[in-house]
Amino acid sequence: MSDTPFGFGLPPEEPENGDEGKKKDPAGGGQGSGDQGGGNPFGANPFGFGGLPGMGGPGGADNPFAAMFGSLNPNDLGAAFQQLGQMLSYEGGPVNWDMAKQIARQVVAQGTSDGTKDASVGPAEKASVEEAVRLADLWLDGVTSLPSGASTAVAWSRAEWVEATLPAWQQLVDPVAERVGAAMGDVLPEEMQAMAGPLIGMMRSMGGAMFGQQIGQAVGALAGEVVGSTDVGLPLGPAGKAALLPLNIETFGKDLGVPKDEVRLYLALREAAHQRLFAHVPWLRSHLFGAVEGYARGIKVDTSKLEDAVGQLDPTHPEQLQEALQQGMFQPEDTPEQKAALARLETALALVEGWVDAVVHEAAKSRLTSADALRETLRRRRASGGPAEQTFATLIGLELRPRRLRDASRLWASLTDARGVDGRDDLWEHPDMLPTASDLDDPDGFVHREQLDFSELDKMLGEAAGKQDRSADDEDDSDK
Repeated sequence: MSDTPFGFGLPPEEPENGDEGKKKDPAGGGQGSGDQGGGNPFGANPFGFGGLPGMGGPGGADNPFAAMFGSLNPNDLGAAFQQLGQMLSYEGGPVNWDMAKQIARQVVAQGTSDGTKDASVGPAEKASVEEAVRLADLWLDGVTSLPSGASTAVAWSRAEWVEATLPAWQQLVDPVAERVGAAMGDVLPEEMQAMAGPLIGMMRSMGGAMFGQQIGQAVGALAGEVVGSTDVGLPLGPAGKAALLPLNIETFGKDLGVPKDEVRLYLALREAAHQRLFAHVPWLRSHLFGAVEGYARGIKVDTSKLEDAVGQLDPTHPEQLQEALQQGMFQPEDTPEQKAALARLETALALVEGWVDAVVHEAAKSRLTSADALRETLRRRRASGGPAEQTFATLIGLELRPRRLRDASRLWASLTDARGVDGRDDLWEHPDMLPTASDLDDPDGFVHREQLDFSELDKMLGEAAGKQDRSADDEDDSDK
């Protein structure tokens, strides 16, 4: 796990052969746009100057502009101003996703703290992943009524994971960044806003760059840890693709004392179980993403801190605004609506992760000798969080962590005993049928609660419709 999920020490080169050794476009990282003179435009300084030659001397980190003018040659100076111009001229959405993508890929190229570098996935690893997912789906057929949700099984490098998951991150982060961008324009008094159009536009461009940088750094760090496309309990990858990252699986299992094939198969079970749930519960994805968006709508921006940051902004220290954005500026409204949004999201995440935990354990316990140990390792891993949780905690105080994973898993297991596999999985037919946060407090009460007889309700509705049709026919006859 990265100790500095929002650090800016980025590498100057792409992985030697990561992502098939071919993706080095300007938007996607590598030696593309603005990386002239061998320097990294997004180094220690959050505005693109820290990695340029001559920036390591006295005053360089504290005063990037002074260092630029004092020691850069014309080519380096041109590259620096090109990056600054790109940042200030950005006119897209609330997050500069081109910047996020570039930084994420550069973080991936840097490698993880244990020295592991990204690399393209070979044919043998691809075949092993495909076989593991195929076998996992076969085992899951006996423990859930939901059919397979994976039309394909893929093995990704870290760089490929970044490329595939950025659209989902965009959907999650944009609502939050939209609120922040609006707040950055609202910190000026009303009488000044009409005259400060260019300044407000510049501030919003800077805000988009700041968010892009933070998200890119965190997504890049997360790419060094994840073992699949559903590690954070959300469907981050394309629908129908069960994805595993062989390099990260090897790192994950290195010190567990468990055979590599067992580790891969257990993680394939978890990935395939998530895929079944998201493929055959059509409302679930929008429910989860909607809960994040609902929570974002209730975020309160501490405009006093933002006003102070803007009022004291030194043009030679543009990173001051970035630092202010990272220091507790976003806090949830203490309202019933906001509390309900947070409870809805945490409960939904717990129910998803708890169901996966329960069905995977049922499928693996008699087949894998290390099933119990792997289960506990994964539970602790989810409980401890990682860069994704730190990203949301920093930006909006929200952690994508299933705090009640164990409670939810016990509830699903009890439902299986009481109602069988079909009765348990039928609860996913509608969100109103799922257990609530209070049901996690009293799982036995929920399990043994009298079930609603929807067939009886359908019968009543049918009879009512029949009476209405007969009444209409009688009226027609009387008119003749």
